[in-house]
Amino acid sequence: MSRELLLLVDALAREKNVARDVVFDALEQALAQATKKRINDDADVRVEIDHSTGSYEAFRRWLVVPDSAVENPEMQKGLTEAQREIADISLDEYIEEALEPVDFGRIGAQAAKQVILQKIRDAEREQLLSDFLERKEYLISGTVKRMDRGNAIIELGRIEALLPRDQMIPKENLRSGDRVRAWLMKVDRQARGPQLILSRTAPEFIMKLFSLEVPEIEDGLLEIKAAARDPGMRAKIAVKSNDPRIDPIGTCVGMRGSRVTAVTNELSGERVDIINWSADPAQFVIGALAPAEVQSIVVDEEKHAMDVVVDEANLAIAIGRGGQNVRLASELTGWAINLMTVEQSQEKSESESASIRALFVEKLDVDEEVANILIEEGFSSLEEIAYVPLSEMLEIEAFDEAVVNELRDRARNVLLTEAIVDEEQVGKISEDLMALDGMDASLAATLAKNGVTNRDALADLAVDEVMEMTGITADRAKDLIVVARAHWFSEKE
Repeated sequence: MSRELLLLVDALAREKNVARDVVFDALEQALAQATKKRINDDADVRVEIDHSTGSYEAFRRWLVVPDSAVENPEMQKGLTEAQREIADISLDEYIEEALEPVDFGRIGAQAAKQVILQKIRDAEREQLLSDFLERKEYLISGTVKRMDRGNAIIELGRIEALLPRDQMIPKENLRSGDRVRAWLMKVDRQARGPQLILSRTAPEFIMKLFSLEVPEIEDGLLEIKAAARDPGMRAKIAVKSNDPRIDPIGTCVGMRGSRVTAVTNELSGERVDIINWSADPAQFVIGALAPAEVQSIVVDEEKHAMDVVVDEANLAIAIGRGGQNVRLASELTGWAINLMTVEQSQEKSESESASIRALFVEKLDVDEEVANILIEEGFSSLEEIAYVPLSEMLEIEAFDEAVVNELRDRARNVLLTEAIVDEEQVGKISEDLMALDGMDASLAATLAKNGVTNRDALADLAVDEVMEMTGITADRAKDLIVVARAHWFSEKE
């Protein structure tokens, strides 16, 4: 039997082009399956084959678990019982009992056949997949083998890939036999069918297509820094030149538009805007909104957003059909873009100034004239007044040193008082409220100031009430309320 087993392993390894260890592993699993059929289907059986002699041993084993955690006595033993057999055994170790090896005859071989073949098929497919991935071909070309429920199965030599319907360009009509190019989006090793998942809508696809059409990109003279797409309709790419002699936009467009046209044809007529990439976020956003002309821009680093001001004539162009232009610009740059007219910008600025003015007048006990000077000098919070370097405040011509020091002292006193009040409010808050996902001390203190000190009190509120009390976003307020109400439903169940 031992010699026959070794011959079988060698034959299968050569025929299927897989490692002998893989075949031994498959045989061990097959023998374990056959042994379980003889003793108990619920048993945990381990088989160990000697790779040099072909002899093998079989063991039945039990996992050692806490006494209260024993769910299947055929596979588990409680710690107390296990220690009666082996005194020094610990949790998560195994107790093994030697078994008579089953006769690997006709019945055993038949029972094991499917296990062995499946294991070898898996190993063969894994080897093909590994060979393919080693080539690092992320832009791939293949033939549509068949359509399956709207998805396309693409043949790539000896392996298959899946192009899901939602990763095809809208209105694209692929048929069996069509040649198709796509981007390798991910590898799903858990899938039973094709494990390579493709995409024709990913931004990386258009970036790679340009790399093929524009040799300067492959040579490193140009870089595509970002891309955003509305598949089949419009796309934006940001390019950067690493050689000052090369015009990045003209190079990507090509003679008489030949290069960009080739990409557009591959993407079913998708129109491509090519813009210059800039390290300056504001300049990058201005370029991304082309062809709209921007009048001014205000950057909010904290919210990672920009207020972009355009005149009435450019507003529709900046927004684009169905909001397409501003949406793609936002995706391309990674910044939230708030478009507004000059009038809307002025209204927003006046509203913000009024709010800051009221804060300074109330908290610092100053008149509107002093508050306006602070606003004009760029101050928007008490923290800035309290902790900005003294030298910067002394540069304000309207204030002498005594006034500056007085303003700084008042701002620090207000902040200290508020911090003490926040600590007192936090002391009133129940543990169940503080323990909620998404809750922090500052938010809890704000809620407590409004009389919300426990979980049920928060659960009783509406989203707009929480937003008004705390100033947080609608999504965060909604999530907090849902978490706060969760115990109501669990108690009903």
